[in-house]
Amino acid sequence: MSEQGFVPPGPEAKVFVISVAAELSGLHPQTLRTYDRLGLVLAGRTGGGGRRYSLRDVELLRTVARLTAEGLGLEGVKRVIDLEHQVDALQQKVAELQAELISAHQVQNLPVPFAGQQVTVWTRRPRRS
Repeated sequence: MSEQGFVPPGPEAKVFVISVAAELSGLHPQTLRTYDRLGLVLAGRTGGGGRRYSLRDVELLRTVARLTAEGLGLEGVKRVIDLEHQVDALQQKVAELQAELISAHQVQNLPVPFAGQQVTVWTRRPRRS
């Protein structure tokens, strides 16, 4: 055992066999196989070909079950999931761009004033529309 102790697997780790994932999601194992074939939830594979699911996969399975219970077809569910992934990616990109913008507006690398010297810092004012 390492000095840090046990570190549990993250939410992306494919650790659950199909029967456990089915029980956690409230779905039948055959339903999970169908969703995997359709590409709704992509299970990991063991060397022997057995499916393994992560916590994120189980959450996604629950989302699929909820959407189908609300009357959405599997193609509609797939589209909703794809759009949610796009939204997540765009939100992450916006956050990165906002951080870059904040960083670009911070004063950086100013000369260090010495005794008897004066430093003038010019800042750009935003344009008025």
